[in-house]
Amino acid sequence: MSDAIETPEAEIAEELALLPLDAWHRTRGGRMVPFAGYEMPVQYEGIMAEHLWVREHAGLFDVSHMGQLLLSGEGLDEALETLIPADVKGVVIGQQKYSLLLAENGGILDDLMFSRWPGGIYMVVNGACKWDDIAHLREHLPDEITLNHLDDRALLALQGPKAFEALKRHTTGEYPLDALVFMKGGLFQIAGVDAYISRSGYTGEDGFEISIPADAAAKVADLLCGEPEVKPIGLGARDSLRLEADLPLYGHDLDTDTTPIMAALNFAVASKRRRAEANFPGAERILLERENGPIQRRVGLIVEGRQPVREGALVLDDESNEVGRVTSGGFAPTAQKPIAMAYVPLALAEVGTRVTLSQRGKIHHGEVVPMPFVPHKYVREGGPK
Repeated sequence: MSDAIETPEAEIAEELALLPLDAWHRTRGGRMVPFAGYEMPVQYEGIMAEHLWVREHAGLFDVSHMGQLLLSGEGLDEALETLIPADVKGVVIGQQKYSLLLAENGGILDDLMFSRWPGGIYMVVNGACKWDDIAHLREHLPDEITLNHLDDRALLALQGPKAFEALKRHTTGEYPLDALVFMKGGLFQIAGVDAYISRSGYTGEDGFEISIPADAAAKVADLLCGEPEVKPIGLGARDSLRLEADLPLYGHDLDTDTTPIMAALNFAVASKRRRAEANFPGAERILLERENGPIQRRVGLIVEGRQPVREGALVLDDESNEVGRVTSGGFAPTAQKPIAMAYVPLALAEVGTRVTLSQRGKIHHGEVVPMPFVPHKYVREGGPK
């Protein structure tokens, strides 16, 4: 089980919020743990079995702890572009985009997804950061912009190669579900429940994220898990799946000390117009790093042997000095070997470079490899469906 689902003692002491599906998870044998201020299911049958089920079939994840926001008002696109590096103006209705909420120094306050809705911008932010994100947005956006926290909605993620087959049996809309491709969304109904569905997710598999009224979450979850391809899946498998897919986790692989370029998220600053205008936070630093390379960079590692290294393990130079640090690590059920993400000096970031790792005084050896560790299986526009 990855360090990414461990919870500091301080958080355990806090009063934890309950998901709309809390009783649903417990009835199905979900083992609940503190995460991002909520009680959330870490596993049902076991992390390894759940991970492999998603890779082969379809799994339903409850991600209702995430922050769902709706922003609207005159001048929204221009205002939002002063806080994130994405080309907001170029996003059309139904299109979804990944971006980053940036600090003034170019560090990452959070990563997020946003979509164009007819009434504004729908945004999903990380659960652990959502209150800070809401405060940051309200502080920095003009008074003309309205921010609604959609706390009366649940968010489910149906992921895996059989996700489409299971979902289409219950879905109707203005156009068929297979009209959606990766990073596109639209309004549908699931057995009479209004839903916003996007073809996206956090596993590297084909899949869908489903925003629905919280009071309908149990009905929709029952319908989907009533299909033979679908089982409920917990946080543990979500973490191992995202690690194999090279999907960084905020607070572990991303934070205010890392820039998009350090994090190997260059695609998040791909817009030529935004780079030319250079009016997003930390633009000067980020564009210099894009041109010349950062001091450190996030890389993927294969670790020799069967013992994984975990978050916090050190990357050492030839004289045993610390030069980097592992931010996520674990045994990869699909790849069948220990893998990790780490920040290393640019000189050590080339694929094929051998690295020495230290975890609790024990030395491990690894090699920098291309990511993702397991190929993505997204259904992209123009590709096979």
